[in-house]
Order: sequence, then structure tokens, then C-alpha cells
Amino acid sequence: MKKTRQTLKLLGLLLALALLAGALALAVYLYAKQPQRSGTQVLDGLRAEVSVQYDGRGVPHIQAEHEADLYRALGYVHAQDRLFQMEMVRRLAQGQLAEILGEDLLDLDKLFRTLGLGAFARTAVEQMDLTTPAGVSLLAYLDGINQYQSSHPAPLEFDLLGIPKRPFTPQDTVAVAGYLAYSFAAAFKTEPVMTYIRDRLGGPYLQVFDPGWQPLGVAAALPLDTQDWRNLNQVARVSRDALDLAAQPLFQGSNAWAIAGRRTASGKPLLAGDPHIGFSVPSVWYEAHLQSPGFELYGQFQALNPAALLGHNAHFGWSLTMFENDDIDLVAEKSRPDQPDQVWHQGKWTPLQNRTETIAVKGAPPYRLQVRSSAHGPIITDAFRESLGGTPVALSWTFLNSPNPLLEAFYALNRADTRDKARHAASLIAAPGLNIVWANAGGDIGWWAAARLPQRPPGVNPMFILDAAKGEAERPGFYHFAFNPQEENPPRGYIVSANNQPRSAVPVPGYYLLPDRVQRLDAQLRDAERLWDSAGAQAMQLDTSNGYAARILTELMPVLDAVVTDANEKAFLEPLKKWDGDYTRDSIAATLFSQFSYELARAAFADELGEAQFANLLGTPALDHALPLLAADANSPWWDNTKTAAKESRFETVRIAWASTLQHLQALYGNNLLDWTWGRTHTLTHVHPLGKNTLLSRVFNVGPFPVPGGRETPNNMSGPVGPAPWAVAYGPSTRRVVDFGDPAAAVGINPVGQSGVLLDRHYADQAERFTFGLYDRMYLRPEEVQAQRRSTLTLAPAR
Repeated sequence: MKKTRQTLKLLGLLLALALLAGALALAVYLYAKQPQRSGTQVLDGLRAEVSVQYDGRGVPHIQAEHEADLYRALGYVHAQDRLFQMEMVRRLAQGQLAEILGEDLLDLDKLFRTLGLGAFARTAVEQMDLTTPAGVSLLAYLDGINQYQSSHPAPLEFDLLGIPKRPFTPQDTVAVAGYLAYSFAAAFKTEPVMTYIRDRLGGPYLQVFDPGWQPLGVAAALPLDTQDWRNLNQVARVSRDALDLAAQPLFQGSNAWAIAGRRTASGKPLLAGDPHIGFSVPSVWYEAHLQSPGFELYGQFQALNPAALLGHNAHFGWSLTMFENDDIDLVAEKSRPDQPDQVWHQGKWTPLQNRTETIAVKGAPPYRLQVRSSAHGPIITDAFRESLGGTPVALSWTFLNSPNPLLEAFYALNRADTRDKARHAASLIAAPGLNIVWANAGGDIGWWAAARLPQRPPGVNPMFILDAAKGEAERPGFYHFAFNPQEENPPRGYIVSANNQPRSAVPVPGYYLLPDRVQRLDAQLRDAERLWDSAGAQAMQLDTSNGYAARILTELMPVLDAVVTDANEKAFLEPLKKWDGDYTRDSIAATLFSQFSYELARAAFADELGEAQFANLLGTPALDHALPLLAADANSPWWDNTKTAAKESRFETVRIAWASTLQHLQALYGNNLLDWTWGRTHTLTHVHPLGKNTLLSRVFNVGPFPVPGGRETPNNMSGPVGPAPWAVAYGPSTRRVVDFGDPAAAVGINPVGQSGVLLDRHYADQAERFTFGLYDRMYLRPEEVQAQRRSTLTLAPAR
């Protein structure tokens, strides 16, 4: 017995030692993956030593004697915090995700191979002059990334997915720029559903989307059959769903405003901005403070781009919003009956160009994709030829079809210390369309809608799929930049941009978002008696109200009063009657309205559209615009349920939507209204690409957090319209406020943290502060940078 006990003790000791050894090995393994933020690291190609001081949020403050050294250092430190993000986004843009993530990502790869961003990038790089200052900055930055990658252990995600290391190239940078441009586009979802309504349902059904569309919508139905619609729905579905599967952020909206010095407490202009982008781990922006002789910038950078897309210094700064102009046309080509690889173009049959793409698929044979292109662009429906219909639909996209020196534009904008320089930088951008809101310490404010705006044939509405055979897709040219919407130092003393349709001297069709957000901001800014400061601007960014619900409920509350006759049920209606439109965490009305608006949309639209087109509609701003118009039109044909023999009225459909609202919320949260709060039903989780896996989600994801704000409130914490509970998909990707009375006191916040490296202290150190609307200083003054320094990394030239 004694011997048995000794044996068991020995086995227990050995097991404990084995577990300890395993834990130590794991600790050593993970420690080797952590960023190095102190000590000295030799970097080839440097002309002189570079100092990188890290502050308490992990922001690198980089000082270099030479500009190329500055960008080589930026690439190095960016890579050690975000190398996996860089790898994922370049693979996404070039259709290479299935190689590491398997067949679930094949449809997404097929879509992006059809877009041809990789092939486009190869050609674009061949034509680039990389000896310009912008080109040199790119090459130095990429060299810094590659030196880090080649000299350090691969990130944990590389090991888990079996990702091989390979150098980053200018082609990757250009392709990623294409992905960013693509992520703005609502065309893949909006144009098919609007064309379907026009051609299958008729003009009266278009009135709730925009009365101005009806004259354009009744005459020219396209020859699309059931199989064609199935194919287009597949394109829309992949565009909508597969990007979510890849957990890569999409651009969704934005706020920005600039206030002239005569309207501020400091007497100098004030700049504020919060671009709305999909939430993810890591977040989209990487903050860095750059200094070299004659140049300084505190910037927000994106993966594989050496130029900041947002930035400021002591003298000037800028922010961005999405212009939302329509720079993508879907074009229905007319095929030659006896030769389907020819299409009718400019009065003759023209052969389509062909190429073959080979897609590597993890755990499966390679997939070979045949891609055809017309004069307008790639045949987007070729991505899913297994469901191919009779009509090829091409993609005509300004990004692919126009000179677009984005690197040169943002390199110039990073140095645009005068209004003229900022205007010139904006004029270089063709796509994606961006609103650049700019200010300087000298007193100027400005806004330029930066894009190449196409001229179109008379009567053509690009919100629909265009008919190539009728010449609808031909673009006679582009308008000069001088005709783009823009303002400089307006008399009212402020500029505000929130993805709203701008006033313009030329037609600018687009996918503009609701006016309620810009109206809410403008209502506060136009108070001529108020002097603005940083605290006031922060409060505006955190505002969680808008007037959208009132526009719907004003029309439908009398109907709801007639619908709800039960005394107990009236208690559920009471919060909506008293609601002021504020999406606070404790609001019950916000939960009721969000569920009711979804049920109203489903009851009205789903029967005519079918599930595929209804899903497309839910993901577009067209639905947001339609619901108030539908609510106000008691005679709209949408109120009738085409699946029933009877003809339903607005009353009957509202009754069904309200009953479905209560049924859904009661099933989730019970009958106690106090349990239906917005903070319980509306939460934010920052999702890592590996966090889609249930087991790994607890390791890599950050959250959930109950959050205020809602769809198209200034604090735009939102996602597609759908049933409760609501997982916030996008919102402020950073919040920045710069008062040029003291630009060194500028503030901002990152939604998660600087680092994408698991277990690093900056992986999620800002996430909770972000949800509570807190801000941190963005340090510029040398003495404050030194005082806030937590560590210093010295990058030394090779000897």
C-alpha cells in the first residue's frame, strides 16, 4: 500500500512537472510573439539612428533625421503591432483567403478575383514612378515591414492557420486601396433590388424609395430572367455576408466638421471627425506621431499605407467622411446569340477578354475561375458561373477605369499646410469618393468632395442596372474638379459633413445616408451665440439622438392607437409615445422602435421581394429612406400582402408588425418591460478574424459591451436593420477633436487598442474607455512626449 502511494505521488509529481514544463514552453512561445518596445534593434537601410518613444497607449512617437528612415521605422513598428492584419487585408483584396481559411471563403475569393484588384494592382505598379518622394516613402515603409517579418517569429495567427511568410510589395498596397474603395460601394446590393422593383413590380412600388425615380423606372425593363436574378442575388449575398465571415472592416459612414475661429472659445478653428467603419480586432487605425526635419504629423494609418488618411499637427489637420457618390455601375451586356463571348458595344459585336484565375483552397483542390471582361469592366456575374443566367452583367468602376494617384494625393495631404495645397491634394483623388474636411491654425476651414464625377447620357439613373445595348453605360467624360461640391471659409462660420447628399452644380447620384444625422449636427452648429470648445465637440460626437423615429411614429402612432385596444398591451406602447428619440442604454423605446421598424419592413416588403432581395434591401440606405415615406402613404401598394387572397391595408400591416414586435421581444426577454432596455439588446463585440470560431472567440474577441447610440445618430453605433438582439457592426472608428487654439491638446480614442498581438497590454486597453465616451490626449509637444514616455526603442543602422 505504501509503495502504491509512493508511486501515485511520483506520477503526480511527474504530471505536475510536465504541466509546468508545458506552461513554461507556452509562456516562452507567446513571449517571443510580443512587440519589442524598448532596447535597440538594427535595421538595414537606415542612414542614421531613429528614436521610437512609446506613450501610455502604445502610440509610437518616431523621430528620424531622414524622411526615408522615418517611413522605414514606421513600417517596422506598424508590422510588429499589426502584421496579421496586414496579411489578412492583402489576401482579402486579392482573393487569397481560401488558401488559409478553407472553402468557406472561396465565394469571397471568387468575387475579388473577378473584381481583378490583384491584376489591376500589378499593372498600376508597373506604371508608377517609385522615385518620387511618395514612391520612396512607400518602398521604405514596406522594407521596414519586411525586415520585421524576416527577423522575428511569425504572429500566433500565422502558426494557427499555417500562413507562410512572403514579402509585402507595392502591389499589395494598391490592391488594399482597391478594397477600401470597394467597401464604400452599396451598388452590389442597391442596384439589383431597385432594378427588380422597377422591372418586376412597376413604377408605383418605387415611390416610397424616391418619387423622382418613377418616370425613369417604367419604360426600360432589362431582359433578366429568373436565373439572372439568382446570379445577381448570389453576388449581393457574397458581398454582404462573406466579408463579415472574414471579419475585415467595411467603411459605413462618418461625421466631420470644422468651425471657424470666430465661432470658437479659443479664437482659432476647431476640427472634429469620427469616421464610421466596421469594428474589428485589431481596429482599423494605427496611430503614430512622425517627426523629421521640416515635417511633423500625428496620423491615423491603415495597413500597408505609409501616408496617414487622418492627421494633424500644430498648423493644420483634416478628417474624412465618405462622399457616397455612385462610382460603380452594374451594366447588363447584350450577348450575341450564336457567340456568347461577344457583346454589343458602340454599334458592333465586340469580343470579351478572358483570363483564368487559379484559387488555392486549404484542404481542397485548386479552383479555376474563368473571368471575362467587356469594355465596361469585369463580368461580375462570372464569379458564380455555376448559376449563370443568359445576361452577363459587367462592373464599370471609376477606381479601375480612371487615373487615381491615391499615394501621391495623401502624401501631399499629409503636408498640406495651406488651403491651396489641401485643395490640390483633394483634386488628385478619383475613387473612392471622399469628403475632406480641413482646417488650419491660420484661420482657414475648407471642404472638398474628392472624386472624379462621371458625365452620363441624359435620363440615365445609375441607381438601376444599366442597359449597355442602349448606350446607358457610356460615359462621355468626367466633370472638372472645380464642379465638385466644395466650400472654403463659408460666411456661416462652419462646415459639416455626414454622408448627406450635398448641394452640387452638376448631377451627383449616390447612396447618401439619412439626412437626420447631419440635421442633428447642423442644428447645434448653427447656434450663432455659442462659442465652441473641445468639450462641446466631444459631446456632439457622443450625441445619441436623431429625429428619424419621430418621422415614422408621427404618421403611424394614430394607427397604433387604433390597433392596440387591450389595456395591458397599451402599456407596451406607452414608451414609444413618450420617446424623444434618444438611444440611451436605459431606453426601452429604442428597443421597441428598432424591432418594430424591422417588423414593419418585413411585413411590407418581404412578400413582394422574396427573401434574397429583402435581405439586400435590409443592408442598404434605401430602406432607411423608404420607411418614413411608406409610413406617410396610406395608399402604397406595399401595404398589401401578395401572399394572401385579401387586400391588406396600412392598418392591417401595422397590426401584424406590432404583434410580431411584441412576440419577438417577449420570447427573448419576458413580459417585464424593464428588461427590454437598449443596453441589454444592443451590444458591441470587437471580432477578431479567428473569433468567428466559437472556441476561439473567448480568446481573441473583445466584448460584449452594452452601448448607447443607434442607426444614424451622431454616435452611430449600428448595423444592418434586423431583429433583436442587435450586435453593433460599425460605428466611430476613432473620435478626434483638434482645437487649433492649442493643437497639442488634441484628443482622440481608439475603439480597442493599438496592438493586434494577443496578450499585449495594448490589445484592448482602450475598449472600455471608448464605450463610455472617454478621450485621451494625442501628444505633440516634445516635453509632453518625454513625460508620457513608457519605453524607448532605438532603431540603429547596420555598421
